[in-house]
Amino acid sequence: MSDPGISCSNCQACCCRLEVMLITETGVPERFIETDQWGGRTMARLDDGWCAALDRTTMSCSIYEKRPFICREFEMGGYECIEERAANEPVGQSLSL
Repeated sequence: MSDPGISCSNCQACCCRLEVMLITETGVPERFIETDQWGGRTMARLDDGWCAALDRTTMSCSIYEKRPFICREFEMGGYECIEERAANEPVGQSLSL
């Protein structure tokens, strides 16, 4: 069950800091893909840890229609989302949902 208090308007895009393995073909543009020495493919991340496909102005995915399978399965407001938001919460502050 997801938290209805979390929406696109207050999403903190915490999931965009997670490592995303590409396990299916969804059409992710090559410029957003990194391949390791063993041939594993992941979403590219910027030096600060954010996904390279994240539009930092809107804090939304710039390739939403072609996002990886794992991103499609990550439910906004779901258990994993809430856990990531809590893990990225500044010390001494609470999330307002």
